[in-house]
Amino acid sequence: MLAKRIIPCLDVKDGQTVKGTNFVNLRQAGDPVELGHAYSEQGADELVFLDITASHEGRKTFTNMVQRVAAEISIPFTVGGGISELRDVEKMLSAGADKVSINSAAIRNPNLINEIANHFGSQVCVVAIDARFDENGWTCYLNGGRIPTNRGLFEWAREANQRGAGEILFTSMNHDGVKAGFANEALARLAEELTIPVIASGGAGCMEHFRDAFAIGHADAALAASVFHFGEIGIPELKKYLRAEKINVRL
Repeated sequence: MLAKRIIPCLDVKDGQTVKGTNFVNLRQAGDPVELGHAYSEQGADELVFLDITASHEGRKTFTNMVQRVAAEISIPFTVGGGISELRDVEKMLSAGADKVSINSAAIRNPNLINEIANHFGSQVCVVAIDARFDENGWTCYLNGGRIPTNRGLFEWAREANQRGAGEILFTSMNHDGVKAGFANEALARLAEELTIPVIASGGAGCMEHFRDAFAIGHADAALAASVFHFGEIGIPELKKYLRAEKINVRL
């Protein structure tokens, strides 16, 4: 069985790592380059860097920041934010990224998934989905959770899978920053309906939440931010705990 992955996420705004609750009320969490280096040293399996206002501000990801982070880490590196064409992907890969994460651009132009997969390989293309649960079910959002769409989580994830995405990064906006656990029911359904790995995001507050994302949500990886940034959970300790709970992780 493939090892489950632990992935810290750097949400970057104005050159600083930030973290909010339900996608708002952002507070600073440190220098992305220093944090990236620390997580690589601590045994994180991958690192995700999201330029969280790039799409909303209609600009491209800051390449120099990506280069600086990439130079400090020795683990797979995913970069997202403002990536809307093949040229952007090429730029990020040249700057040191191993994968790119596309979200708003993919919903606006689903063919972008096919293009990236055909040009660079499926393994490079992570489709990130920000979705909120309400009385109508799970609705996908654009521009960092600002704009609701008419796409539902499960049908959009299935389409992204069919178009050649290598992974789905699902963030529950309801659970984001609340620290009450991941959206395990939705994760389990995604795991069942898709043929590609699912990364859980939104809701980590304690080590048990990671265990549940794997054991109940059947996620392939769990991504978190503030619990790592603010020292509430150490990655080596988390991995030892998960191993004791019979979850297959790399120590």
